[in-house]
Amino acid sequence: MTGQERSTRGAYAKGVLRRSEILEAALDVIAENGSRGALIGDIARRVGLTQAGLMHHFRSRDELFCAIIQTRDEHDEAVYARTPVGISGFLAVIEHNQQVPGLVQLFAEYAAEVAGDPRHPSRGFFQQRYAALREALMGDVRIAQESGQMGPDACAPVIAEQMIVAADGLQVQWLLDREIDMAERLRQLWRALCAASFGAEDRGAST
Repeated sequence: MTGQERSTRGAYAKGVLRRSEILEAALDVIAENGSRGALIGDIARRVGLTQAGLMHHFRSRDELFCAIIQTRDEHDEAVYARTPVGISGFLAVIEHNQQVPGLVQLFAEYAAEVAGDPRHPSRGFFQQRYAALREALMGDVRIAQESGQMGPDACAPVIAEQMIVAADGLQVQWLLDREIDMAERLRQLWRALCAASFGAEDRGAST
């Protein structure tokens, strides 16, 4: 490896590390403030950069916001969603969200912005994100079926969509009224879906 190659590789590694530091700081700033209006400036000050210096690590504002949401998702999956297995992991993430209103606000506002513009540069990111979430929730349905919590004929794609729609709607309601317990409402919905997944014949056989 030449000296120039080592220098280039070293600069790249430093850039990756700095980007990671920015995103970790962004999670803290947004959790505290939640406003996109002064977000870039607040993050830059937290990591000792100018706004221009911060944006040197991201091609656009949209790339920054997507990276923040992705970093939050990865953190939540690693800490809350891997154990316990099944729907409990999803509900644990929702419970955690209630402790970080700024992140909920950022996601709700930005998702609505993206959904309202078919040509938005972050549209593909959100489509892939929702596809992955649907797949994960369909897996939760299959786990529930294997354990006998849900009936064998439960439609996993439909149930996954219902949980996503409810979660997104509850986020907006919760931002308006913090007395709403999002996790408990979703827990109640899951129980109702479990009960409804057994046909009349199944229910009669179990009594």
